[in-house]
Amino acid sequence: MRVFVTGATGFVGSAVVQALLQAGHQVLGLARSEASAQALTDAGADVHRGSIEDLQSLASGAAQADGVIHTAFIHDFSRFLENCEKDRLAIGALGAALKGTDKPLIVTSGTALVSNGHLATENDLPDPQGRNPRIASDQAAAALAEQGVHVSLVRLPPSVHGAGDHGFVPMIIAMAREKGESAYIGAGQNLWPAVHRLDAARVFVLALEKGASNAIYHANSEQGVPFREIATLIGKHLNLPVVSKNAQEAGEHFGWFTHFASLNNPTSSQITRDVLGWKPEHQDLLTDIDTAGYFK
Repeated sequence: MRVFVTGATGFVGSAVVQALLQAGHQVLGLARSEASAQALTDAGADVHRGSIEDLQSLASGAAQADGVIHTAFIHDFSRFLENCEKDRLAIGALGAALKGTDKPLIVTSGTALVSNGHLATENDLPDPQGRNPRIASDQAAAALAEQGVHVSLVRLPPSVHGAGDHGFVPMIIAMAREKGESAYIGAGQNLWPAVHRLDAARVFVLALEKGASNAIYHANSEQGVPFREIATLIGKHLNLPVVSKNAQEAGEHFGWFTHFASLNNPTSSQITRDVLGWKPEHQDLLTDIDTAGYFK
């Protein structure tokens, strides 16, 4: 297949491109800069110039492909609501270009949308009245499914880890360095599901090749790592005290990140493993934090 990939040079998207090429597919990657275009060319992919905010470029790229994997997202949390709405529009543009065909569109979502303390499965749906604006992506995919577009969701866990990670774990490490202590909230037993980026990439490829329309897949290899264990390992590497914070203290330490630091999101991926035949092969989160260059 010829696959159009947005976010093709990002942390997850570049792994998806690699996995697609290894599986024998052709890749058309979205690039908004010369550096991104060169990275795609070096990887063996074709280049499509544009951006997630250029809806015409998204539609044009989708129209040239046999399927689309959408991993792009603007990770500026100071404009999170705005960026979630931009993602809604982007998904709509991609889907509109595929309407009337059976070409698959794979949309990225998050397990945190079904975070309520019990073991979340692929059958769980987010609360439409919930306060997490990231639900916009799920809603856009659902609207396309109602129009007959072959769309499915891949939910990523809070930690997609591996060498080159610039997501939540590096943020926690930076906060610990700044504050002079590594913190968790309360007993620190809230659970973060996790996955290595290369294992996550395989879920996207399998969803493209074997996935059903209007399906949901979970790309997490671990059901949940206690946040206290993450904080403890960070404290060990930085030689800092590891401390518990109450609700007020947590806000002072974590700031806007407090919601994520308190997230309790145990998540199963058993349906995904059974349906797609996915078998995670790479190391777990704590081993990665310990060995993959997080403290350079």
